[in-house]
Amino acid sequence: MTLPRPDTDEVRARQGRLQGMLQGLEDSRPSVRLRAAMAVGTSPDPRFIDKLVERCAVEPEFQVREMLTWALTRHPASATVPVLVGELRSECAQARSQALHTLSKIRDRRAWPAITRALLVDADDEVARSAWRAAVVLVPEGEEPELAAVLSTQLGRGDRETHLSLSRALVALGDVIVPVLRAATTDPDPRVRAHALATERLSRDPDAGFEFAIEEAKRVVALGGADGGGG
Repeated sequence: MTLPRPDTDEVRARQGRLQGMLQGLEDSRPSVRLRAAMAVGTSPDPRFIDKLVERCAVEPEFQVREMLTWALTRHPASATVPVLVGELRSECAQARSQALHTLSKIRDRRAWPAITRALLVDADDEVARSAWRAAVVLVPEGEEPELAAVLSTQLGRGDRETHLSLSRALVALGDVIVPVLRAATTDPDPRVRAHALATERLSRDPDAGFEFAIEEAKRVVALGGADGGGG
């Protein structure tokens, strides 16, 4: 008589839990998907990675997407980063945006070469904003001026939230932004000038707040002036 291996039941139980969590990520109820993502992050397993990344591209609920990102950060970067980098070439904007967001949380600089200019100027605002956040986290020492130059081309873009995201990214780069912002204060487009001035003010006085900075910058531009620059 052949006796079963002692670990057979445990293996089956583990496989059952794995299957249950994978199914949970596809459930129609957001609360179930949220719990499944939390469970995956609590018990990391490389077999989850592809499904987590796949789910990030289509998950409609913000809180669930955040939990999916957290679950991915619980796995080794050596396993997650290559998969996420692959997503940056996706035609799906949410796939690109979530991959960038997750890379910014993992903070593994091996992903830096994948943060291309095309992503930094992506036509989709959410993708571009995610790229800005990832870029300032991942940029290698010495490459900040080049990044600042690319980011400065996006001044004046989008709505107030997009303006704030770009200003925060630029401010995070430190003093290297001074020359590009000064150059932008003479741009023919008043939106660019106002955004550059607001970012300058925010860098000098972060406690002033962006709303105050942008309204003050608009006033200066309307009057035809700019601190230290032409109108």
